[in-house]
Amino acid sequence: MLSIHRSLSGQSLGVLLLMTGMLSGCASMFSDSPSRSSASGYRTPNAQAAYNRPYTVRGVTYVPLATAAGYRETGTASWYGSESGSRTAMGARFAPQGLTAAHKTLPLPSKVRVTNLHNGRAVDVVVNDRGPFKKGRLIDLSHGAAKKIGLQGVGKVRVEYLDSKLSQR
Repeated sequence: MLSIHRSLSGQSLGVLLLMTGMLSGCASMFSDSPSRSSASGYRTPNAQAAYNRPYTVRGVTYVPLATAAGYRETGTASWYGSESGSRTAMGARFAPQGLTAAHKTLPLPSKVRVTNLHNGRAVDVVVNDRGPFKKGRLIDLSHGAAKKIGLQGVGKVRVEYLDSKLSQR
């Protein structure tokens, strides 16, 4: 290492160390971690991730569930789409036409089936964001997901967690 250090300037050494660190971080993306699914890109929730820790919005503290197993709830859904390009709680860019959703307490990411109780149409989405923070709302769907189930404005829906093993089939 000493001979390499002598032949490289301080700036070049810094670039080399930075590249080494970046490459070692990328290696974990391709490991067979139990939290990743190679089939769909969906991964199971990581309880230690910052987006799965308690958080406060407008003076209200929300505590994400440790697991979504058995989760089933009926409530009001809305859709959002004007945030195009913004980052989700998980750090991904929000894509209005994607099949994603926001929920206050489901662990991120969670795969759920949302059924429009007005017409019976259902869509499977990945919950990758937090919200909605409007009183009385259960879930916010991306515009693409809302369109699939015929949701215009707000509507009554059933939200059911899809076991990650089942959703990978």
